[in-house]
Amino acid sequence: MLALLEDMKSGKVAAYDVPAPDLKDGGILVRTAFSAISAGTEKATVEAGRKSLLGKALARPDLVKQVLEFARSNGVRAARQKVQARLETLTALGYSCSGVVLEVGAGVTGFKPGDRVACAGVGYASHGEINFVPANLVVLVPGNVSLEAASLTTIGAIAMQGVRQANVTLGETVAVIGVGLLGVLSIQILRAAGCRVIAIDRSRERAAQATNFGAQLGLGTDDPGLEHAVKSFSRYGVDAALITAGTKSADPLELAAQLLRDRGRISVVGDVGMGVSRANMYRKEISLSMSRSYGPGRYDPQYEEGGQDYPIGFVRWTEKRNMEAFLDLLSSSSIAVEALLAHQFPVAEGGKAYAAVEAGAYTGIIDYQTTGEVRPSAKPTLQPRPKDKLRLGCIGAGGFARGIILPHLRSAAGLILESVASSTGAAAESARTGFGFAMAESPSELLANPNVDAVFILTRHNSHAAYVTSALGRGKSVFVEKPLAINREQLEMARAAYAERLAANGSPFVMVGFNRRFSPLTEKLKTFFAHRSEPMMVHIRCNAGFIPAGSWIQDPENGGRIVGELCHFVDWARAVVGYPIRTLTAAALPDSGRYHRDNVSVTIGFEDGSVANLLYLANGDRAVAKEYFEVFSAGSIARIDDFKTLLLSRNGKTETLKSGQDKGHRREMEVTIAAMKQGQEAPIPFAELMEVTEATFAIEEAIRTGKMIWVGETPG
Repeated sequence: MLALLEDMKSGKVAAYDVPAPDLKDGGILVRTAFSAISAGTEKATVEAGRKSLLGKALARPDLVKQVLEFARSNGVRAARQKVQARLETLTALGYSCSGVVLEVGAGVTGFKPGDRVACAGVGYASHGEINFVPANLVVLVPGNVSLEAASLTTIGAIAMQGVRQANVTLGETVAVIGVGLLGVLSIQILRAAGCRVIAIDRSRERAAQATNFGAQLGLGTDDPGLEHAVKSFSRYGVDAALITAGTKSADPLELAAQLLRDRGRISVVGDVGMGVSRANMYRKEISLSMSRSYGPGRYDPQYEEGGQDYPIGFVRWTEKRNMEAFLDLLSSSSIAVEALLAHQFPVAEGGKAYAAVEAGAYTGIIDYQTTGEVRPSAKPTLQPRPKDKLRLGCIGAGGFARGIILPHLRSAAGLILESVASSTGAAAESARTGFGFAMAESPSELLANPNVDAVFILTRHNSHAAYVTSALGRGKSVFVEKPLAINREQLEMARAAYAERLAANGSPFVMVGFNRRFSPLTEKLKTFFAHRSEPMMVHIRCNAGFIPAGSWIQDPENGGRIVGELCHFVDWARAVVGYPIRTLTAAALPDSGRYHRDNVSVTIGFEDGSVANLLYLANGDRAVAKEYFEVFSAGSIARIDDFKTLLLSRNGKTETLKSGQDKGHRREMEVTIAAMKQGQEAPIPFAELMEVTEATFAIEEAIRTGKMIWVGETPG
């Protein structure tokens, strides 16, 4: 299918042929008819992409800070790879479209194939011929509303939320400052609400044009008579101001404060500077409200992706209900958008639509109806496997995959990078061009591809077990990033698929990305204790750092941090001790508004009597090295500091080994690929992978119950 993508390095926008998304539970596949360009957000994104590396850094100091923190924890080389991978990506654009339902996922009600719908969401309602969209970001389009007009629904919902945040009432006078697309939609909504509207813009011409959309007065910000004209029109001063401009300057806020009456209200909708002076705000006791995108539910993954609606008695206007309200205004002819639909372009010429917006058009409408039916990708035919080669497919092409795993795969000998897939066609196409894969497919297409011998699964945690099960069922070797599963039900599903393959006289291969046991320093430590004659005492401290509640890593639906990250250190201890885990106790600091059960102390008992103490911490300072390991046994001590140094001490003699930070990814890839090619067992036995995964579930159980948990066979 065709989709408009931005090259992050150059900022160029063009149409690319990318895989169509798969249907997933909780969402809908939509054949797009039209999509609308956001003249504010998308124009700013494209302009930022055209800046030099220095320009990008100056524009986003927050991201520079993140890179520096990452470099401090993971090394300069890893940080450079991560930045380079980000710059070499293609990014999907758009978040407002309309079309027709193709398929409906499990758990979705109220929609059926053939329904006309409007869709919202960055990464979902993109400029592409087919989109997968979660159900809470889809609304039905009334029969008398064209799909061209409905393509503006998401942007209309943003305007709707801005008006709601201003708390306007019938007869009030409202100044709309910044009258681009969002501004003129706000003007019409305000008029429909019975308000008198003044349009103000840096461009006198644009302000005058706003009167065609319902503004009763249009003024340029440089008009010397602006304040007098506003006072004459409003009698008592402006009751409320909507800031729909886009600028780093705080001038729009300053102007609003000057024009407002005593105890007036400001609703900030656009991306503007917030450094407004105190004087006018204080003297007039002006109220300032921020308007968050389409409305309540925005940025809440449980609402947008999990499908959990807010009760209408408590939250009347969610983002979905704002979308419906905008369509109701279109249906009743309370607002008219025909003049905004003048610049339409077929998707193959989508770059021209962005050029039109840059030249001053309110928006550009992308038309997908001219492309005809989207044909499914041709199914690959089985080809003989080349001698001494392994044909590899990779599902997942996010930051970790591009920054860590894919560079290793690209440089590995004896590999054919056959196919890459991702939840978005943009990410898959980026990986195809950036790392030399032969083709980009959807995940379901890759799993069915007969020319893929082995699958690397680098997706979000909650999808791992299902992909592992599907790949094993098709006889493919599997490498999956940790964790293998996020709950016992998923773990049993993976175990059953492995056993079924084994029973069918197959040779199932499953490897999990527990890379730290393959670090050169870890292997030296194990050699140091190779002939130990007594149990070990192991201490592990991970200064993991704070991650906000809104991150997908914290989402219980993705396993959370214990299952998703702490598992690394359970595996490291298991690898170093070399005996099965038998008991677990654990405690965590109480949940709070800041932390979410991610300050954890764990004690692990092993079959040989060894004990490991593990501290996983979110409440520390990232300026301190992230990972620290100590092992004591038989008068000997070994200490690894952040995989940069290894201290070995025995009989009064101390040796310190130093290296660049190496957490074992390269060695992990080497041994995994070699085993896959030679038909050998995985470097970590499947039973051990099951044991470590089960241990992470036991940690959560121990925290919840306060009891010691047995792993494996219970004695007696």
